[in-house]
Amino acid sequence: MEEIELYLEDAKDRMGKALNHVGHELTKIRAGKANPSMLDGIQVAYYGAMSPLNQIASITSPDPRTLFIKPWEKSQIQEIEKAILAANLGLTPQNDGQQVIINIPMLTEERRKQLVKQVHQECEAGKVSVRAIRKETNEGIKKIKGAPEDDLKGAEETVQKLTDDFISRIDALMKKKEGEIMTV
Repeated sequence: MEEIELYLEDAKDRMGKALNHVGHELTKIRAGKANPSMLDGIQVAYYGAMSPLNQIASITSPDPRTLFIKPWEKSQIQEIEKAILAANLGLTPQNDGQQVIINIPMLTEERRKQLVKQVHQECEAGKVSVRAIRKETNEGIKKIKGAPEDDLKGAEETVQKLTDDFISRIDALMKKKEGEIMTV
């Protein structure tokens, strides 16, 4: 039935978005290695308007402990430093007149455990989202009038397979991020 296919396609699409969201949130969690994506979401005052940091400067990581932020305009160095400090990421920016330099401190064992908890929370939120999509899809499928019983059962099984698949993908992201965090 075409209507069932639409529900399944929608569920797959929404579960994919939930997975992508979890992946994006995990990139924001610092694993002890310098990564330009750590600074995603930082807004800098740029000629009276707030602009994303990555739109007013290039961000590079020459080694696992350092980030270089080279603004397109040197006059922005102080604003970039202020924005990084205001973001409260536990990072201390320094500048050499040309660029902003951030040295990434080693993570303590206690901090690593906190980060792992944070990873688990993000992943659990993703799983809850996937399960909610499963529930909504199954409810929608049950409301289809005139559909054969076998088609409805098959669709529910397909939704469960999709759910299992996306949850296992979230688990894989979680294990990978956990490994990154716990690796000294």
